Amino acid sequence: MSMESTRSPNDAAPVGALGEPAHPGVDGRYGLAATITAFLLWGALPLYLRPLRAVAPLAVMSHRIVWCCGFVLAWLALRGGLGEVVRALRSPPTRGRLALSALLISGNWLGFVWAVSVGRVLDASLGYFMNPIVNVLLGVTLLGERLRRGQWAAVALAALGVLWLGMQAGELPWVALLLAFSFGGYGLVRKVVAVEAVAGLAAETIVLTPAAVAYLAWAHAHGASGIARGDTFLQLWLVLGGLVTAIPLALFSYGARRIPLSTVGLVQYLAPTLQFLSGVVLFGEPLPRSRMVGFALIWTALVVYAADGLAYARRPR
Repeated sequence: MSMESTRSPNDAAPVGALGEPAHPGVDGRYGLAATITAFLLWGALPLYLRPLRAVAPLAVMSHRIVWCCGFVLAWLALRGGLGEVVRALRSPPTRGRLALSALLISGNWLGFVWAVSVGRVLDASLGYFMNPIVNVLLGVTLLGERLRRGQWAAVALAALGVLWLGMQAGELPWVALLLAFSFGGYGLVRKVVAVEAVAGLAAETIVLTPAAVAYLAWAHAHGASGIARGDTFLQLWLVLGGLVTAIPLALFSYGARRIPLSTVGLVQYLAPTLQFLSGVVLFGEPLPRSRMVGFALIWTALVVYAADGLAYARRPR
């Protein structure tokens, strides 16, 4: 995540008739704590990836796939949840959709890893700031959804922000667009796959693991897998990528079912905010005033989008 979830926040949290959490009280407080922790971990992801700059981004992504697959399958085995993974992979339509979602999320992971490795964390954070707006656009163009006035205003402001950033840089902010549309497309595909989040991640990583293992075998033979470097810290850090990928997902999957949808929508901005601060404060990436105008337009779009969503959620049903 990276804002790297297997379920879109737009469909993950069941709410009551008046927008109250499906499981109020103590369960709701635990759900909120779990959701906040998930997005904090996704926001801190650049801190995990920074020490891996010496490893090729494709190798880092491949390690994440392989170790995440192992950890998630072990977790599901302990909980007796492997049957859902088997059922998903046995169904040709479901298997095909999961293969597509696997390609989209692997592209998203690779783009994020590359952005951190080359010092473009700000571009990566911009992509996840844009993600809610991209979700709206995909819903309109592919699902025939209709927008409210506030949503149209948010889309227009975000488009102005992207155009402004493109004009200042002399090119469209393609890193941000790649991350926003790959994650948005991933969420769109997962909307039509009736597989629970963790089981879905297991199925996706199973689909990706053969290619990841083949690449790592080739990279190991050429001394480029990271494991072959003889650096114990680096080796353990790469293995840790499996937990870094799986734990936030498990927390999000638990928490998002127990708090209102509007709360999930607001909490999700923690991740790109922390990524943005990491880029500016910790990594010293330049942020000229001209570029701040583009970010400000997109942040304003998100405020308009969130306010519209909250107002809509509070309407009598």
